Formats: sequence, C-alpha cells, structure tokens
Amino acid sequence: MNEQNEKACLNCGRTDEQTPLLLLSFKGKENYICAQCLPVLIHKTHLLADKLPGMEIAPTADHETK
Repeated sequence: MNEQNEKACLNCGRTDEQTPLLLLSFKGKENYICAQCLPVLIHKTHLLADKLPGMEIAPTADHETK
C-alpha cells in the first residue's frame, strides 16, 4: 500500500476509488490487486516477484496432451 494508507493494486497502482480491488494476503502482509491485474498474478507470477518479497517462482508446468 502507499504512504497515505490508500488501498491500491500492487501491480498497476489504481486505487479502490478507480476500480474494485481484491484483498491478497501473503506472508502475513495484506496487499490488493485489481481484477484486470489478477491474470498477471495467476499466469505471470514472476512479474510480481519484486512486489511480493519472498515469493518463490515455481517452474512452468508441462501441460502436454498425449
């Protein structure tokens, strides 16, 4: 969150005055993420690693079909 204790998306910085935010808890700390940035958290987690200290990036799963 920013210095004014305003709720803001950890990825894009938009506030709850601009867009709905979802609460995200990680390692005991609360952050927020907007619906537009949620796919980044799900599919491109490595892009948020610097914003969520201590997050381990798992290798991409191999989803080949037989």
